[in-house]
Amino acid sequence: MSRFEREKLLRFRARDSVWAIVATAVALVLLSGSSIHNAGEQMADGPWRDIVLAIGSPAKWIADTLPFESPIHSLTAGLSPDPELGGGGFGSSSEAPKAGNAIPPVTPDYFDPAQFGESATPKQPLHSLLVTGDSLATPLDLELARSLAPAGVDVIRDPHLATGISKSDLVDWGELSTSQVDRDHPDAVVVFIGANEGFPIPGPDGKDISCCTPEWAAAYANRVRQMMVTYTQGGAAHVYWLTVPTPRDDGHQEIERVVNAGIEVAAQPYRNLVDVLDTVPIFTPGDTYRDSMQIDGTDTIVREPDGIHLNEAGSAVAADHVLEALGQNYSW
Repeated sequence: MSRFEREKLLRFRARDSVWAIVATAVALVLLSGSSIHNAGEQMADGPWRDIVLAIGSPAKWIADTLPFESPIHSLTAGLSPDPELGGGGFGSSSEAPKAGNAIPPVTPDYFDPAQFGESATPKQPLHSLLVTGDSLATPLDLELARSLAPAGVDVIRDPHLATGISKSDLVDWGELSTSQVDRDHPDAVVVFIGANEGFPIPGPDGKDISCCTPEWAAAYANRVRQMMVTYTQGGAAHVYWLTVPTPRDDGHQEIERVVNAGIEVAAQPYRNLVDVLDTVPIFTPGDTYRDSMQIDGTDTIVREPDGIHLNEAGSAVAADHVLEALGQNYSW
């Protein structure tokens, strides 16, 4: 007596397994034949896709012909329910920009044409350049004037010392930027500002937001973005905005990081019109303060004693990077 008979257990032969597989395949074809065809449609081109479709196509025809698949699908839908999607998908009417909390549309200005391998826009002649900002813009403005004035470029030097975008007791930069472009209509604008930031900024509800939170960074970025839009003059001018090199003092470093983050975010919609020239890798690699750096093989002091501003040597280095960026868009 075999073990199966002794223990009163059923004994299956290999052919029983074959019949079980056949029965399962027939049930699958009758009750969900279209799933085989759908799986084949989603496969990459190749011999395996051809084999699956060769089986799936007749299976789908059988399932569509017989009235079994739809009731079975309804009965088993609760085992794997589709999530309740509340609309608002791509192509729906909600994709169009609306007032309120709608997602703003992405425009071509978000992209630099060079990203797509397009030929660079023909260079425009540079007749006038506005160099502005707070005390950081000095002596950068002088260095740029020394380089460009001999070529006939009108360098408009207009720094406003002790001012800031987050403070408006001396200058409201929203108003000042408007008056600058109305007065000068520059072909390009260089902005270097951020030595006097960190002051409270009114939020959407009118209450002051203290530095240096994400909310403050957002409010600061909105002000920077307003200035960027003003300086581009409807696409007629290119803007070159310098970030703030890491200062020596820890407290100023905290403000510098938030200010630079706000500048980067503010410029995102205008990559075709606004270049953010990051000074941190140049003067303070790794966001670590240093007084000096190698210039033409010589260790050279590039910061003022206050640990914030660039001195003449540092400004000359910054001017070289500005000129390199200007040369991508303008000729002189």
